[in-house]
Amino acid sequence: MPVRAAGAESGTGIPRSPSEAMEELEHTCPQPRLTLTAPAPFADETSCQCQAPHEKLTIAQARLGTPADRPVRVYADGIFDLFHAGHARALMQAKTLFPNSYLLVGVCSDDLTHKFKGFTVMNETERYEALRHCRYVDEVIRDAPWTLTPEFLEKHKIDFVAHDDIPYSSAGSDDVYKHIKEAGMFVPTQRTEGISTSDIITRIVRDYDVYARRNLQRGYTAKELNVSFINEKKYRFQNQVDRMKEKVKNVEEKSKEFVYKVEEKSHDLIQKWEEKSREFIGNFLELFGPDGAWKQMFQERSGRMLQAFSPRQSPNSSPTRGRSPSRSPSPPWVINKTSPPSSPKAASASLSSMSEGDEDEK
Repeated sequence: MPVRAAGAESGTGIPRSPSEAMEELEHTCPQPRLTLTAPAPFADETSCQCQAPHEKLTIAQARLGTPADRPVRVYADGIFDLFHAGHARALMQAKTLFPNSYLLVGVCSDDLTHKFKGFTVMNETERYEALRHCRYVDEVIRDAPWTLTPEFLEKHKIDFVAHDDIPYSSAGSDDVYKHIKEAGMFVPTQRTEGISTSDIITRIVRDYDVYARRNLQRGYTAKELNVSFINEKKYRFQNQVDRMKEKVKNVEEKSKEFVYKVEEKSHDLIQKWEEKSREFIGNFLELFGPDGAWKQMFQERSGRMLQAFSPRQSPNSSPTRGRSPSRSPSPPWVINKTSPPSSPKAASASLSSMSEGDEDEK
């Protein structure tokens, strides 16, 4: 909606005073980002040009969601070198302090940072861009001041300043946020333990040789790394040694894997051999054992052979079929096989009887 100018007439045609006209001015402050498909804008691109009075809020009022016609403008500043999870978590806390908040993030330039804090790894342009791509940031203020002035707070219509509660001594002051705290505009956030830009730099300095060798291996030159000729040769030799160690390690792992496979297969072969051995022994005993099938078959075959070699004897007498009662005597030379003589005397007696019979026939 258009903003009504001061001193404009009301609907009744009666001119209104400037104070009454200012009360009707609507806030045109930028709203929080509703989409994350684009980076956050810079403050000089979308500066707050709202003409409505910027009333002072208390923390209790802001937490209740007032005023309803505009977001609470929260400001957080820092260097944000080597942007990490600790930075993102602090900005998340600043963003979620109030139900409806608009987070402005101030990033100090290289000149101020090098003057009051020290050299940075990332330059100011890289640090600005890192903040623009954080999901919690609605607006980025480039070249932010080291100490917040009333003019800066008024220009950006800042309601509250968010930072951790540890006194930040810098630029000749024991705490650069002291006057913000006294004005009731300071809202504390919690630091993330175990992560900071200084910690990351300390790790790099501590393991300098490791990272120098790493970048040499990835194609960076010794000049780019500011490494001397001797150190370059040393690092390259160490890289070769590490590669040899890695190859030996791979060979050992493959050898262990091969031995394990051989042991596993040999175990399977032994197990299968034992099973086959038990099966073979069982079949052998079943065939050739004391009560095996081979013995029974042998007995059956031997019985048949004995029966074939010694057939049954014919009967001693058989019934006569219409023969005469007078039976012709047997020839004298026929010897009764079924009843052999039991002694020589019996044999002589039989011979004498045979001779007598012959005489009778004559």
